[in-house]
Amino acid sequence: MTVNKDMTIMEILQAYPDTASVFMRYGMHCIYCEAASGETLAEAMMVHGYEGADIDNAVAQLNDFISQLTPAAES
Repeated sequence: MTVNKDMTIMEILQAYPDTASVFMRYGMHCIYCEAASGETLAEAMMVHGYEGADIDNAVAQLNDFISQLTPAAES
């Protein structure tokens, strides 16, 4: 699975719970709050003061992190 900015935080966390550490780097400590299941990654990041390139960088970091967790045969 490839993460994109239109996915909800909960979708990402359900598929890859270890990505919580990436969210924490962005100050998103409320990843398990009710909003995490309804807000997209982009929406949640905007609430935390990020936009544009910051969101794209977060998506790239999440996908890089996931690629390190996932064996090449499963990618």
